[in-house]
Formats: sequence, structure tokens, C-alpha cells
Amino acid sequence: MAPRGGREEASSGSEDEEEEAGFSRSYFLAKEKEPSSVKKRARAAAGKLSDLNLVDEQVLRASLAQIPPKHKEEVESLTRSYKDQYRNWLFELRCGFGLLMYGFGSKKQLLEDFASTTLTNFTVVVINGYLPAVNLKQVIATIAEMFWDQTKAKRRKRAGTRSQLSQQFPSQSTEGIISFLMRQTSDDVDDHVCLLIHNIDGPALRDTESQQCLAQISCCPQIRVVASIDHVNAPLLWDKKMVHKQFKWSWYHVPTFAPYKVEGVFYPLILASGGHAQTTKTALVVLQSLTPNAQSVFRVLAEYQLANEKEEGMPVSSLYTKCRERFLVSSQVTLNAHLTEFKDHDLVKVRKHSDGQDCLRIPLVSDALEKLLQELA
Repeated sequence: MAPRGGREEASSGSEDEEEEAGFSRSYFLAKEKEPSSVKKRARAAAGKLSDLNLVDEQVLRASLAQIPPKHKEEVESLTRSYKDQYRNWLFELRCGFGLLMYGFGSKKQLLEDFASTTLTNFTVVVINGYLPAVNLKQVIATIAEMFWDQTKAKRRKRAGTRSQLSQQFPSQSTEGIISFLMRQTSDDVDDHVCLLIHNIDGPALRDTESQQCLAQISCCPQIRVVASIDHVNAPLLWDKKMVHKQFKWSWYHVPTFAPYKVEGVFYPLILASGGHAQTTKTALVVLQSLTPNAQSVFRVLAEYQLANEKEEGMPVSSLYTKCRERFLVSSQVTLNAHLTEFKDHDLVKVRKHSDGQDCLRIPLVSDALEKLLQELA
């Protein structure tokens, strides 16, 4: 009797399960047959991100700037603890290691303070890796020119006569420049160059070619590298053992909790809308990182564009003539170097004039361009 009763209970349980399964199938079949108009109304009621009323980015950044800093005393104490390590950092640099700083917060102010207070015997060359574009070849060419000038000065001093070396650095290829830097040796500490790289993991430097070039530069006897990283995947830049060995990194965890005020300018805020104000601000930051001569060349081009709005642009030959008159450039090569910098940062666009010659135009409306010149002054 008992066994038969057990079979009846099992049969009843399976019927309940089948009934539940049937109900589930019916529910999903009904959903599939639901009119598309009903589904669309349901999605519309849910809302979209594009429906949000976004504030102007300049207004949002101004509001963020007014937020008072928190834990000020603790952050200052943390910064003082890092300054106590400056001597150790200098010792490691002199031993041939590179310094790599990581941790939450902008490390720009910390590294520049270290350079200005401790690296007084070094010639410091700064690379802002957080910029959208960096002309790395021009950087290493500048370093090579410095050593070239030192070589000429030493030979003049030793011989007591005018040096027979050419006035310009002979090589124009990246390989030739690096080969020249590798041959530079000196026991004089003052002859050393420190390459200070803010965000070596920046968008313009994170490609394999740039990292290999920087790694080769770090192997030069007279050059030391101090850099910072912020991207979570930055260590993957040096997954190749050879590149990692060339840098000879000494890692330091230095969280500063400082806001990324300068570095974040080139990344739009999620809850902000873009516009000419943001473009102008980005252009201003780029121009402020260039030399005064480069800024003056840009001003000549901007003033011409404002005075001749209906023209297609300023001919390169006209720009060269005006810059020569104002003693801003000494040759076409110098002007081309400035223009390359402008084009790399999208400050200038090149277009063909109706008569076939190249013309330069700044991609900003007149109001934005006038505001840029006022802030640059």
C-alpha cells in the first residue's frame, strides 16, 4: 500500500512541475507576440542618456573648481613625506636608474618641484605626455642640439680657436640622433640631462614605436628619465622584457590625491556638453606648453585670419615673410618646425588655395579665436 501511495505523490509532483513549465512558456510566448508599438512606448518611458539636459563644460569645470579640497592637512603631510625622499631619488638617478611614479592623483606638481629643487645640476627637458599629440623626434633633436653645442664649446675652449664643427647638428634621422646621444660621455655631472615625462602612458606616447624610442634614449649615458603613469594598464606598455630592462625603472608609489586639472582638460566630462569654449581652452593649454616664439608665430597667423575672414587662409610664404620681419624665425626650417607642432596638436589646418599654394587656417570661429588671443596674452 505504501509503495503505491508514494507513486501517486510522485505523479502529482511531476504534474505540478509540468503545469509551471507550461505557464512559463505561455508567458514568454505572450511577450514575443506583444505589439512592437507597446515595446517602443515602454522603452521610451524608460528614458535615454541623450535625453539628459547636459550643462556646458566650462560651467561644469568652474563649479568643480569651487569645491573645497578635503583632508588638506593629511595631504600636505603626505607631500612632505615625499620631499624627504628627494635625496634618495637623486641618488638612484645618479646610479643610472629611471624613476617611475604611480598612484592616485596628479603627480605633475610633485615632479616639477623635485626637478626645480633637487635636479639643479641637470638640464631638465619636460615632455607633457598627456597632450593629444607629442612630437617625440623634435624632443630628442633638441636634446641632441644641446649636446652638440656643448661639444663645440669644449673644443673651442680646448683649442683656444674657433671650432671647425658645423653649426648645425649633422643627422636628421631618429636613428642617427640616438646613435649620437649614445656616444656622449662625460664625468661632469652638469652635462647630464633629465627627461621629465608627465604621463609616459599618455595617448601620444603609449604606442610601441614611441616606447621603444624612449627606452633607447634612457640607455644614453648622459640621460636620465623621471616619469609618471596613471592608466590602470600602464605596466602592459613594457610587457617586453628588453624594453623594461632598458628603462631600468625604480618604482615609487606616490599617491598625491591632487586633482587632474591640467591632464583632464583634454578629456570631456561625462555630464557636460562640448562646444567652442572647450576647444578654446584645449588650444590655450597646448599653446602655453610651447615656446614664446611658437606662440608669437601662432598670433601672427591668428591676427591675419581675423583681419581676412573671407579668405581661404594665410599662405605659408606670407606667414614666413611676416615672421621674418618680426624676427620670430631665422629660416623656413624654423617656421616648418613650429607649423609641425601646430599641426600635431590640431591647432592649424592646411588647405590648398585656388592658385595651388598651401594655406594655413586655425579651425576656430572668430569669437573663439579672439578670446584665445586675449587669454594667451
